[in-house]
Amino acid sequence: MRFASLGSGSKGNATLVQAGETTLMIDCGFSLRETTRRMQRLGLSPDQLQGVLVTHEHGDHCSGVGRLSAKYGIPVYLTHGTASTGRIGGAHQLNCFNADDRFAIGDIDVQTVTVPHDAAEPCQFRLAAGGRSLGILTDLGCITPHVVGQYHECHSLLLEFNHDLEMLMAGEYPPQLKRRVGGDWGHLNNNQAADLLRQLDCTEQLRHLVVAHISEKNNSRDRAERVLAQVMGSMAPVVWAEQAEGFGWLDV
Repeated sequence: MRFASLGSGSKGNATLVQAGETTLMIDCGFSLRETTRRMQRLGLSPDQLQGVLVTHEHGDHCSGVGRLSAKYGIPVYLTHGTASTGRIGGAHQLNCFNADDRFAIGDIDVQTVTVPHDAAEPCQFRLAAGGRSLGILTDLGCITPHVVGQYHECHSLLLEFNHDLEMLMAGEYPPQLKRRVGGDWGHLNNNQAADLLRQLDCTEQLRHLVVAHISEKNNSRDRAERVLAQVMGSMAPVVWAEQAEGFGWLDV
């Protein structure tokens, strides 16, 4: 199993996961043209997708899903709550599940995970194939015991390091938005993400730790690295998911 990103951040998110004969996309927050261009950079085209998994209905994660699905006849998998928002309009086929359901799409086993975020029924994913497991975990405001339990013993992990709390509080966002981003239903800050890694006790076994969904206004690579250095035995497994280019293929 391998994975790659088309881009990660508030301007658009999409992750590709491939195992055997199955290629899945997790979220699509880019236009159809931009999605196609970014997939071509990774040696793929949209007609090779067997499904699109959607975490929640916010535009940076779902704005491109409907058109992509309709043009190429791709099934979309999402929670009942996300579907009820009506923001995945025009999709070829909607397959609804309950958060925390488990199912398979082709060669990939999909475990859905409920997370605290300000959306209708948000979830994240743990994917497995060939004895390897990949955790995808962004867009949550706090670490719950349930989340910790679901992400133990991942071989690779894509994890949100959204903001530095000091930068967020001193930044230009209005007070209401600061409370939203920094609250229990918003996004993980650097220290919260590092604390999750401590609780998972997984840093020695991770082949790759992808630092994702980094705020361009409220975080910096230097600040995230300083926090990571306190919990990682080595920075060698760390990969940075960029807004403009995502990251290339990584083996789980």
